[in-house]
Amino acid sequence: METRFLGIAELTGTPPVAVVVDVMRAYTVAAWAFAGGAEKIVLAESQADALALKARNPEWVALKDGPPAPGFDAVNSPGLLRSVDLGGRTVVQKTTAGTVGALAVKEASLVLCAGFVVAEATARLLRRRGCDAVTFVVTGEEGRAEEDLACAQYIAGRATGSGADAGAFVRRAAESRAAAELTEGVRQGAHPDDVALCLELDRFPFAMVATQEDSLMVLRPYAVPVPPGAAPA
Repeated sequence: METRFLGIAELTGTPPVAVVVDVMRAYTVAAWAFAGGAEKIVLAESQADALALKARNPEWVALKDGPPAPGFDAVNSPGLLRSVDLGGRTVVQKTTAGTVGALAVKEASLVLCAGFVVAEATARLLRRRGCDAVTFVVTGEEGRAEEDLACAQYIAGRATGSGADAGAFVRRAAESRAAAELTEGVRQGAHPDDVALCLELDRFPFAMVATQEDSLMVLRPYAVPVPPGAAPA
C-alpha cells in the first residue's frame, strides 16, 4: 500500500482513497456521537451553512468548535457530548479543520474519517477494500499537527501489517500542542476529560465513512467484520 501524509493545503487533485484524521477533536466527537445513537453526521461547509441546515431541520443537532453560540446545540467536545442521548438523530458538525479536510476530498471514491478511537476499524476497512494507495489528510496545524500525524502513521502501519507499536504513537499525541492547549484551557468549549478521551485507542468497533448524499457530505458509522481468529478492536 502506497501512503501519503498531506495537509489540507497540500492536496492536489482527488485521491482515490482518503483518510481524514482529526484526533483533537472532530472525529473523536463524531465517534462519540455515533456511540450516543446518532444516525448520521452532516459535515457543514461553514457555521452559516450549519445554522441554515438547523433552521430547515429543527430536530437536528448543530455542533461547532469553540464556546457555545446562539443556534448551536453543542460544542466539539467528546467529554461534553458523551452523556447526550442522540438516538436516531442527525448531527450537523462544523469544525476548524476536521470537517474542512473531509470536504476537501469529497470526490474521492472512499473517504474515511478517523481518530485513535476508531483506528483499528479504519485500518481493517482499508485492508478489506484492498486499497493500493491511500492519502492521509493531516488536518490540524496546516498538516503539522503531531497528534493527527501520529494517528495517521499508526493507522497506515496497521493497514499495511507492519505491527506498529500503539504506545509510541499515542505518546506523541499526548505530548502535542493540541493536547497541551486543551489541558491548559487555551481552547474553549472543552471538558477536562477531552484529551484522555481523544487518546483512547480503539474505543469503538466501527469505521466512519463519508459519502455525498444529494448536495451534502454525510458521515456514517460502518461496521467492519473481524476476520476469523483476529481479536476485535
